[in-house]
Amino acid sequence: MIASMIASLGPWNWWILGFVLLAAELAAPGVFLIWIGLAALVMGTASLFLWEQAFWSWQIQLLLFAGLSVIITLIGRRFYGSDDAKTDQPLLNRRGESLVERTATLAEPIREGRGRIRLDDTWWPVSGPDLPAGMRVRVAHWSGSELIVEPVA
Repeated sequence: MIASMIASLGPWNWWILGFVLLAAELAAPGVFLIWIGLAALVMGTASLFLWEQAFWSWQIQLLLFAGLSVIITLIGRRFYGSDDAKTDQPLLNRRGESLVERTATLAEPIREGRGRIRLDDTWWPVSGPDLPAGMRVRVAHWSGSELIVEPVA
């Protein structure tokens, strides 16, 4: 029944699929279904011209659709999915990196390379040379969840 319905729709089945995928992209945006929907629309356009040809079987159409989907997705992601967006706050979600070059007072002494400081409202584990509590230190690097500090001269 479904096969006969698809056959009776002819090349328009690709157009229907394309518009359904584009509508699904609007309903659940993720910038992925749009590329597959565009591939279906391209297949619909090709099918308008090639539908009566003997070589234009459903197997060839599916293979071409799969290939077009991959190609259009890669091209689309290359131009649309660029992560080169400039921002006025480049360290917004990278808190540890934003603390580099800041100075603080040691809340606990650094013994055997480990201690703690308080920056803003957070206690941070630090590593560095052994230093007494109350000493001013500068955050030199950030490594995972630990700050590497050095004494302020």
